[in-house]
Amino acid sequence: MDASAGHEQPSPMDITSLDTYVLLTLFINILASQAWQHMGLRVKPGADTVEQDLERARTAIDCIAFLVEKLAGHLQDSEAKNLHTLLADLQINFVRIAKR
Repeated sequence: MDASAGHEQPSPMDITSLDTYVLLTLFINILASQAWQHMGLRVKPGADTVEQDLERARTAIDCIAFLVEKLAGHLQDSEAKNLHTLLADLQINFVRIAKR
């Protein structure tokens, strides 16, 4: 019997079919993950140690701030609040780390 029987492989998602605002929200979350890694607060996948690159973290956070501003008025209140909270958390942690 085939070992893969009964197990369907997930099909890749066509991100080009996503709504622009959904796509931007997804991109914000990807940038946020990168920012946490560049601040040295998360280990990069596949790495054993944290690496800090505050310039890259700052760039990611600045891009997130720009995108959050562009999305204003296009998201539900709860979604907008979550993005603003994420941005504030990133900014506060960046300042805390940059002061060291």
